[in-house]
Amino acid sequence: MKKLSEQEIGTQLQDLNGWAYKEGVIVKNFVLPTFVDAVLLLTKAAFIAEKLNHHPDWSGVYNKVTLRLSTHDAGGVTQKDLDFAIEIEKSLSV
Repeated sequence: MKKLSEQEIGTQLQDLNGWAYKEGVIVKNFVLPTFVDAVLLLTKAAFIAEKLNHHPDWSGVYNKVTLRLSTHDAGGVTQKDLDFAIEIEKSLSV
């Protein structure tokens, strides 16, 4: 999969609220109402990761979750990462 340019990444991130390109990854910090909501987000992310066969770097502390996406084989952000971000955002609106 082709590594995207910063311009390509920036263009697609315009449609993804709260996502940013930093240090070679796309990242979003989520603050949820409760710990259970944070665990639910991580669970949704796990199912998306399996569906896309693409697994994020993530962390969760109480009601906060951070998702960091890059394609290690490509050495940066690819369309796979943006697709993952799109899917997680869709899952939040359900």
